[in-house]
Amino acid sequence: MSKRFDCIGLGITPADLLFEVRGYPKPGAKINATGLTVQGGGPVPNAMVTMARLGMTTAVICAVGDDIMGRFVIDELRREKVDTSLIITKKQSSAVAAGWVEQGSGRRTIALDLKIRIAPRDIKLKEFPNTRVVHLDGRDMPACMKLARWARRNEVIVSFDVGSMRNDVTEILPLVDHLVCAEDFALPYTRTRLARAAIDRLRKICDGTIVITSGTRGSCGFSEEVGFVRQRAFKVNTVDTTGAGDTYHGAYLTGLLQGMNLEQRMAFASAAAALKCAGSGARTAIPNRHRVRQLLKRGGPLYA
Repeated sequence: MSKRFDCIGLGITPADLLFEVRGYPKPGAKINATGLTVQGGGPVPNAMVTMARLGMTTAVICAVGDDIMGRFVIDELRREKVDTSLIITKKQSSAVAAGWVEQGSGRRTIALDLKIRIAPRDIKLKEFPNTRVVHLDGRDMPACMKLARWARRNEVIVSFDVGSMRNDVTEILPLVDHLVCAEDFALPYTRTRLARAAIDRLRKICDGTIVITSGTRGSCGFSEEVGFVRQRAFKVNTVDTTGAGDTYHGAYLTGLLQGMNLEQRMAFASAAAALKCAGSGARTAIPNRHRVRQLLKRGGPLYA
């Protein structure tokens, strides 16, 4: 293929249905929602949308069903200028995520119906486009392993996102150049209580750059070039935290490809993630480069 991308992401691509509520309902209760957001979702697609809004060229590899949700997901990615030529349509139901977002706090609870999968045979390496980075989420590990091994052979950067303890991802960690993960994964995986201690243990498995995100407590990272870096989180009027970590990943990779050092790209990613939280849904408020630069220029406010 003659196409060349800054980043190609492999991961799940559900449709998101997010109900805004004043407070979480009790079991068996019926309540009125104050708002509804229907968007495409998934950690990797959201990161690719973020990179596209920040001026990068991206594509998504995923499986969708031959149904209304699958068509919706593809159409939205195209509108966001994310290439969809690698998406595979299967005769299955598309993945769907539904949940509540609490008004005021922005906290959310999500239920995911995921039966459709990407298999290694779905990835045609002989026809694979040129790319600078592959970004993976570890859901479909055999397919992720195939693409990570290809990337290593071809000197392509491997980025990995894991948000929680779901399946065993140990096998892929030695292949990862940039591990950016949530503390909900890092702390239980390493059996530690602090991000810095978790990084020390993860370094024994992954010799790449490691960043752990901790929501309003900011992020902690390590690279051989600069050592440990601590980044405080930016304060915004939070509406919905859904997809904040995905935006962090997309902005982090944008900074990486633009030559930022670890400290600079963690600040850039933190600012982008904070701005995303000012809107409902994972994609509504993903910022462009100008808005991120404005927040960085102001320098705050920041959480303690």
